[in-house]
Amino acid sequence: MPTSAPNPGEHVKAVRFTDENLTVDLHDGRTILVPLAWYPRLLRASPSHRANWQIAGGGFGIHWPEVEEDLSTEGLLRGARSPQASHLMRSIKPWRQ
Repeated sequence: MPTSAPNPGEHVKAVRFTDENLTVDLHDGRTILVPLAWYPRLLRASPSHRANWQIAGGGFGIHWPEVEEDLSTEGLLRGARSPQASHLMRSIKPWRQ
């Protein structure tokens, strides 16, 4: 599937968390909000490990060294989930109903 070249406005500006969500602010003013359950490593990480993120991939990625997780703005904008997320979502679904 062809993809377009990344837009410089899609550079990561800030990253923050709630108990349930990952929020990424981009330099072009957009904000990406995704369920933390989509990224099980981040979901299980301590707040201090989540807070220790670095901009990677020329500004288009985020790296958490202690969690060994890497996300790209392209993937976040496409709604890409971790492969482990489907299993996790099925296992917690009964508890959320």
